[in-house]
Formats: sequence, structure tokens, C-alpha cells
Amino acid sequence: MKIVIAPDSFKESLTAHEVAEYIKEGFQEIYPDADYHLLPVSDGGEGTLEILSKALDAKKMKIDVSGPFSEPVSAQVAFTEGNKKALIEMAEVCGLHLVPTTRRDPLQVSTKGVGELILHAMKKGATEIIIGIGGSASNDGGIGMASALGYEFLDAENNIVNPIGVNLADIATIRSEKVPAELENITVNIVTDVENPLCGEAGASYVFGPQKGLATTDLATADEAMRHFYQLANPAMVTMPRAGAGGGIGAGLVTFAKANLLSGIDFVIEALQIKTICEDADLVIVGEGKMDGQTAQGKAPVGVAKVVPKETPVFAICGSVGEGLEAVYEVGISAVFPSIAKPASLESILKETPNNLRRTARNVAAVWKGRVE
Repeated sequence: MKIVIAPDSFKESLTAHEVAEYIKEGFQEIYPDADYHLLPVSDGGEGTLEILSKALDAKKMKIDVSGPFSEPVSAQVAFTEGNKKALIEMAEVCGLHLVPTTRRDPLQVSTKGVGELILHAMKKGATEIIIGIGGSASNDGGIGMASALGYEFLDAENNIVNPIGVNLADIATIRSEKVPAELENITVNIVTDVENPLCGEAGASYVFGPQKGLATTDLATADEAMRHFYQLANPAMVTMPRAGAGGGIGAGLVTFAKANLLSGIDFVIEALQIKTICEDADLVIVGEGKMDGQTAQGKAPVGVAKVVPKETPVFAICGSVGEGLEAVYEVGISAVFPSIAKPASLESILKETPNNLRRTARNVAAVWKGRVE
């Protein structure tokens, strides 16, 4: 029996590789001799660098760049042979995991480090840069990143503005004289896990701001500031799908680095050859930390399910489920199995995640064994 295990990471808990291993361990209690294919995936969020590095045989290195509050952080970047292709993960420099809960305010977080990584890749000779922009703590529309590339942002009195989200509404002029000409020769591909536009109730501030620490009372102001800036910088970004990813850095990279916005999971599926591997699978298992209505909007579990043959069952093992879960059944998921066993503190739940995954996987395997035999 061939079983493909292709989960995403469980945010702030386990990597996709760890999730896949724990699910396998649970299944092996029932199916010790099955042919297991572990294909941990990412859809542009945390873990993208690790997964694509393995798929593309890229070598990782660490460099010091500006962190969430402009403090130095050591961030990984990976290069394929000859340094022609560079892999960058936004979460390495301004990820939510780098910001203590007591300091979470996306309007104060800088994306400058992302721009510094782009410059580093250029200097190493990269002609293509792939950037995963999920898992960020920011909501600055990418102006921090752009400032590192040489762009300057001025207010109505021609004073240079500190490029963080709280100052978006003050920007009246954009200068590009200091941007290196070499940037024109680089192909930048953004891989993202969301379809959200930049502004409006489905945009960056309203949808992702609260989980980054943005107060409910500040949502409208932040959204209007983002809209103000992009009416100046690139009006087409306001409603463009995926432009709201990464706190609006999707729009920023398109505007200031002429980047392409791509579906993260589609990019990873092709790189890992998941469609081919699943062609003769008996069962495919996917998963992520929480599955709900958003999962059906381009997230990893559904992305994988869509390339699996229709006659092959796709089971999802997750941490918890939320509103709108029913939508995943319409896009290829056969059944969903949450693994959290009982109400508990977040700390306790995170600690028990490995055991919960093993137990749930073992139970799913037992039910599956009864069905096929």
C-alpha cells in the first residue's frame, strides 16, 4: 500500500517535516509495512525556504540583516548551484515568531530586512529570487523592503518618513534615484498562500491585522492608510488578488521590484513533483494547524488535494477546525480529523501536538484498514 503524507506546518508548533513524521509513526502502528512517501509542503508561509531548498538542492547560509524592529537578526537565504537562483523567506526577518506577544503591533514592524536579503542575493549573482511571504508580523505595504532597495518616502514637507506601517498615511512623495539599476535585471517570484487583495474588508489590514496584534479599533485607519499610499504608488494594487499577502508586501514587491505574484502551493507542488508521486497512491494525507473556510482558498491541503486522482481518498489531519470547514469537501478533501483531544491551554496543546498527531493518525489508519479489508 502506497501512502503519501503531505502536510503543511502547524503554525508556531511543528514544522511540516515534523508533522509528516508524527503522522507516519501513528500510521505505522496499523500499517508497519506500507510504502510511505513523506512530502512536507508549504504554501508560501513559514517552512517554504526549507522545503524548496531540498527540492531545488539549494545550499543555505546565514547573514545578518535588520529584524522586525531594525535590530540585527541572523536570517537564512539559500542559493542553487552557481548562485543563479536565491530562496528567501520573509518570516526569517520579520516573522510573527520573532515578535514577543507583548510587542505585537504590525504598524511598528519593519520589512527592511527583506530588501536587504534581495540586495545580498543580487550581489551574489542571482538572476532569479523566489520569496515566500507568509508568516509575517508586519503591515507596512512593503515600504520597509523598498527603503532597503533605495527608495525614499517623503511627507508633504519633504521630510524622509520612517518606512513602517504607522507612517503610510503621511507619505506624499516617492523617490527612486538611489535604486540600483541592476534590480531591473532580476526576476522576482513571490510565492504566497492567500488570494486577498490589498485593501477593503478582505484585505491585509482587516483579515490579517488582528492575528498580528492590530487592535480592532485601528483596522479602518490602517486600511485607509494603505489605500492612500497605493493610490499614490500603484493604484492597481488596491484590488489585485494576492497583493494583500505578507501585510501588503505582495503589492510592494510588485510595485518596487516588478515581482510576479504566484500561488505558493502550486509552485511547491510542481517543485516536489507531487502530482506524479500521487498518481498511484492508495491514500493521501494532508494537514495544517487549523482547517476552516480559508483552507479552501488556496491553502496547502486543498492545493495538494486538487492534483490527486479523483478516485484516491484524501484525508486531512489537523489541530483544530473552524467556521466554514464544509468548503474543503467541495475541493477534494474526503474527510477531516482534528487531533486536539480536549480543551486545554495553548501551551498544553502545543506541547501535546506530537502525541495528538500520533494518536489521531493511528485511529485514522485503523478505520481505513477496516474499510479496505
